[in-house]
Amino acid sequence: MGVQGVTLQEDDVIVVTQKAVSKSEGRFVNLETVEPSPFAIELAATWEKDPRHVEVVLRESKRIVRMDHGVIICETRHGLVCANAGVDASNVPNGHLMLLPVDPDASAQRIREGLRRETGVDVPVIISDTFGRPWRTGYTEVAIGVAGMLPILDYVGRLDTHGRELRATWICIADELASAAELVTGKVNRVPVALIRGYAVLRGEGSAQQMVRQADLDMFR
Repeated sequence: MGVQGVTLQEDDVIVVTQKAVSKSEGRFVNLETVEPSPFAIELAATWEKDPRHVEVVLRESKRIVRMDHGVIICETRHGLVCANAGVDASNVPNGHLMLLPVDPDASAQRIREGLRRETGVDVPVIISDTFGRPWRTGYTEVAIGVAGMLPILDYVGRLDTHGRELRATWICIADELASAAELVTGKVNRVPVALIRGYAVLRGEGSAQQMVRQADLDMFR
């Protein structure tokens, strides 16, 4: 069976953009319903921002990491460290903001289960979002939710090409696949879903939480 003309295969991976998932889950905020706090008003005045927008960012944050250049770098309740807690005003109706999914792993799992019911094929699903990177110019996609795959490829204990044992090599496959998918989905292409075929992911019940660096291993926290 196929989904909109596409026949899924066992070696496929489906990547769905966060914006599409958040829209489907109704993660909108109407700015008319937001009452900004004094702190949000103060920050907004400093950077000439809408205090209601700033208030929503603060509400979606578990921790403020840094504030500078009109950007609030936050840790979300998911453990993600990103600009403005993932709150976004692009590609949404005027006067509204879009929030991250409440549980991106659960969102990915629901899509996985829906595809399995529809097609009979169990394929891994990644929820992707756009993140900036410290010390690097430009943005890239990362995986904020996964289902049906292990997001990290662990090389620790394997031997390199010269026979030396690898001690600290973990490759974030989920992020790499999310970034590759963005070459198709883009920012203005109106393509919310990409299919990656032929890459043998490690199957399993993984979680995006596996990609969040623990506090005791974070040199910048």
